[in-house]
Amino acid sequence: MRPAAGIAALGLLLVLVAGTFDAEPLYVAAVAFVALAGVAAAWVWAAARGVRVGRTLAARRVAEDEPLDVRVDVRVTGFGLPGGLVDDPILPEPLELPAGRRGRRVRIHARFSRRGRRVLDPPRVIVRDPLGLATRVVRGPVADEVLVLPRIEPVRPVGGGQGRDGVRRRGRPAMAAEVELDGVREHRPGTPASRIYWPALARGAGLMERRLRSEADATPLIVLDTRGAQDERYADDLDAAVRAVASLAHAMAKAGGVGVLLPGDRRPTTLDESLAAWTHLHARLALLEGGGRASLNQLSARVGPVLYVAARAPARTPRALEHAPASARTLVVPGTLPGRRPLFTVAGCTGYDVEPARVRAPRPSKGAVA
Repeated sequence: MRPAAGIAALGLLLVLVAGTFDAEPLYVAAVAFVALAGVAAAWVWAAARGVRVGRTLAARRVAEDEPLDVRVDVRVTGFGLPGGLVDDPILPEPLELPAGRRGRRVRIHARFSRRGRRVLDPPRVIVRDPLGLATRVVRGPVADEVLVLPRIEPVRPVGGGQGRDGVRRRGRPAMAAEVELDGVREHRPGTPASRIYWPALARGAGLMERRLRSEADATPLIVLDTRGAQDERYADDLDAAVRAVASLAHAMAKAGGVGVLLPGDRRPTTLDESLAAWTHLHARLALLEGGGRASLNQLSARVGPVLYVAARAPARTPRALEHAPASARTLVVPGTLPGRRPLFTVAGCTGYDVEPARVRAPRPSKGAVA
């Protein structure tokens, strides 16, 4: 209302000048200025009382770069609208609202390029008179929240898909869960006869049973390490690593099952072919921040393939990964590592095979006999 107030003040000033110098013609201009300011302010105030604005989102969750349909509805009742603008945080610039309109519907196709939570301020309508003397803002009732999920990208083997490309390892599917023999132990009452180890009984060692490694230990495991990526400079690398985890987890779950271990978790989240836990895991990946460290204790019991995804390329391969008894070990980093042969690429990251650590035999002492 500042321009209108200025016009009214100018009119009052003219009244004062006209009375001081007995200049009757100035009274006409003074009354015109005061009346113009009053009419503009009253029209805008009355019209704004009848304006209602709301926003409707087609979804509350959307993947990166996926279009989101947004609708902004403006309704006008009572006095005709003198004119104005429709403004929304998603719009690149406000849209004109012509005078006399009883409402307007604006459809927006929004896209978000980065994952995370987005809080959208309420839409607003800026009501103003044609001369711009008076302005009043009408806001929507509440803000809206959108969760932007990391997008899923295909896993592309390097070298035409032949050899050890991260999909098949040592002649068997790396994504299939298995149950493997893990030694024998004393027989426990209630153990099925199929698990009794008969050779031990035949040798007179007593009744023994086979000990099987749990199926979860043989399921492929994806470990995410976000250490060193809390700085804004590495935000792109962190997003790439999160997209790689989401893409690998989704593909491997559909192929038989996978476990995903995020920073701060003591136990991995298990995904099977039904993808029952996928929605919750996908949302956690969208909100994940840098600086967290994954628990590597899980690697000591894993015999299935392990994929270690690092938001920042480590100076050397983690020891826990080298010494893990996994059937296959893969290091996945944003970008590429010079001098190493890649296995696959996914979401701007590259996977490399990790050779197991070699255990050196102890050297014989000087007094030892050859």
